[in-house]
Amino acid sequence: SSRPEPEARMWAVEGFAGTIQPWWHHISAYHEDRRQYRTAESLLTWYESNEQYLVDRQPIAPVGLVWSQQNIDFFGRDEGGPRTIVPYQGFMQAMIRARIPYMPIHADHIYRDADKISTLVLPNMGALSDEQCEAVRSFVTNGGGLVATGESSLYDELGNRRSDFALADLFGAHATEEHVGSLVPPTQDWEEYSQHTYLRISDSVRAGVYGPVSPAETGSKDKRHPAFDGLDETDILPFGGRLEIVTVDDSNTVPLTFIPPFPIFPPETSWIREPESPEPALVLREDGNARVAYLPASVDFCFGRYNLPDHGDLLANLVRWASKNTVPIKVDGKGLVDCHLYQQEGRLVLHMVNLTSAGTWRTPVHEFIAVGPFQVEIKLPEGVSGNAVRLLVAEQEVSPTTDSGWVKFEIPSVSDHEVCVIS
Repeated sequence: SSRPEPEARMWAVEGFAGTIQPWWHHISAYHEDRRQYRTAESLLTWYESNEQYLVDRQPIAPVGLVWSQQNIDFFGRDEGGPRTIVPYQGFMQAMIRARIPYMPIHADHIYRDADKISTLVLPNMGALSDEQCEAVRSFVTNGGGLVATGESSLYDELGNRRSDFALADLFGAHATEEHVGSLVPPTQDWEEYSQHTYLRISDSVRAGVYGPVSPAETGSKDKRHPAFDGLDETDILPFGGRLEIVTVDDSNTVPLTFIPPFPIFPPETSWIREPESPEPALVLREDGNARVAYLPASVDFCFGRYNLPDHGDLLANLVRWASKNTVPIKVDGKGLVDCHLYQQEGRLVLHMVNLTSAGTWRTPVHEFIAVGPFQVEIKLPEGVSGNAVRLLVAEQEVSPTTDSGWVKFEIPSVSDHEVCVIS
């Protein structure tokens, strides 16, 4: 009944972008906070004028983010937040920041939705039934990409632990009874928590970039794996989460390993005691047309909890790699924007929501900070020419160009949201 206009508008436009059709309820019969009337009126007037572009549209999202209530209840149990919800949120936020369209897929619906996506993500999906695992296996066998983390498939649908990952053949890795670190701070034994840990990128580059060089260091001349794009001047990544101790099949690649914990204080003693360890933190596997990335390290949990950009970049890079770069949209420009892409008959609809604010991820939003310009490229499906682009919020036409099946155009600025109709 009393909400700042930017916060209320953000709830509404993000709902519009996610295909929620509005119903605005002014609570009680009389209101002393009159701001809500103007907020609702302007939003619903705009929605009514543009409703044809906001309903009856099919999402174009190459990534399926898998979830189930069973996983929260029977695997997460008393630790449902850190074990299941935070890893899901970590991947969700990583893909929003990377402007990769995704859609939630229930574990029971993988068969049904397999033809709509190119990649599945299992964010610590510990509890999966045999049937759900078989759906994942079928998806990968048919050329789909897979990114999985933590204890995914190690438990059945009722939370009973299996002797190994049900999807061990896809991961190329096998469970043991051991792990390092924790997702939940202990009440007493802080050594078990082991938060001051790192991950080592196996392909070292530090000898070949700016900074002092040790005589023992060697720099790689080869380009690193795409999983590490944007991490060009570091050989280690922060961690601070839980690592599943696994064994890896010989034919797979391990480009990231675990650096065990070492002291934080005093500063004079804070140096890495064990620079190398054999414990895998990332396992990559290619089999025919399929690409599989398995993270024994809980990077998705870490990004959901700590919001460190290195973690988000790694997750997004793995999704792009597993999808064989089939993401049908590229958006270049500064700011945090949530990109939703849809198709209607004869046209595409791109809905962008500006999440940039002085307190991003912290509510309520106090003011909108306009961002842009954005250079947009979208792969054109059959039946869409890409000859015209209209911005529904700015109420203007922009001039597109087409090249090799992609349409390119510029969005000058986005305040709260923008809807681009490409026809």
